[in-house]
Amino acid sequence: MWKGNAIIDQLNIDYPIIQAGMAGGVTTPELVSAVSNAGGLGNLGAGYMTPEVMVHRVKEIKRITNRTFGVNVFAPQYPEATEEEITEANKWLEPYRNELGIEQEPTPEQDVALFEKQIEGLMTEQVPVVSFTFGVPTREVIKDLKKEEIVVIGTATTVEEAIINEEYGMDMVVAQGSEAGGHRGTFSGAFDDAMIGTMSLVPQVVDHVKIPVIAAGGIMDGRGVKAALALGAQAAQLGTAFVTCKESGAKVQHKDAILNTKETETVVTSVFSGKPARGIRNSFIEKMENGEGHHLLAYPLQNTLTKDIRKEAASQNRPEYMSLWSGQSPRLSTSQSASSIVESIVFDLENEKM
Repeated sequence: MWKGNAIIDQLNIDYPIIQAGMAGGVTTPELVSAVSNAGGLGNLGAGYMTPEVMVHRVKEIKRITNRTFGVNVFAPQYPEATEEEITEANKWLEPYRNELGIEQEPTPEQDVALFEKQIEGLMTEQVPVVSFTFGVPTREVIKDLKKEEIVVIGTATTVEEAIINEEYGMDMVVAQGSEAGGHRGTFSGAFDDAMIGTMSLVPQVVDHVKIPVIAAGGIMDGRGVKAALALGAQAAQLGTAFVTCKESGAKVQHKDAILNTKETETVVTSVFSGKPARGIRNSFIEKMENGEGHHLLAYPLQNTLTKDIRKEAASQNRPEYMSLWSGQSPRLSTSQSASSIVESIVFDLENEKM
């Protein structure tokens, strides 16, 4: 059935099903290995991990699967902020810290060597697949990875970004539609100009690049995967579908929120991280966005400032202050195992079920 599928052949997987490399703890080694063992491609979201933690997780994955898996990292971004801007941003967050009993006020720090060390770790561990979000690394980094026979995958939210990924030497590209949950990979042009739906984006990207295309954004089951393949994608990437699965490391409140929300209740917001991301609307979003004269710090500085709030909110069972990332198809979410999700998609594909 999958004869001639370049992605399946190059990644050495059984089915055109890819689990998104979601950062922040969702992609546990158990989740990654379960998807890979079921015949798809599991991915570790290592964007926020130190190189040491990332390598440890990779070793864990290798212990529980001998199948192909990948690691997703963030193309580096190093915005600057003055002390005055940081003080002002913290002032807006002070009421939430007081309510949650958080005494310490964080100072955002950036490790400019993080990305380089992550790449070194990935090459040392001979990770089969490395994908990138928030931009494209240098041609030298891509060449170094490919010399080690590592498959490299980029992310695009417009045709222009897909072309850039191809020009820089990516083996394949994820065409990520606006339905996607969490942060999207927009890096060229304004975010608002890149709010193109998956069903519109995928065929246009397919028509303008020669490398294989992976569809992403709002895809939750076999129907979505089949639609993506019909539009010319050679695989589909699912994120939110796996957030609520048994092996996911998402907080209980996060899983419950997705399982009990509607398609009308997600919103794109920058208040948590400084970068637009789709999540379930809650009081933190509403209060922060209603604040007059409030200027957010750029990503990842704002993300650092709200980290303690999000963490403590989860500990105190206060989902109204958590970042509950979700795509636009929460009604299709389930709490089954990761392998069951893959098996269900494969069943639909092989039985021509719509």
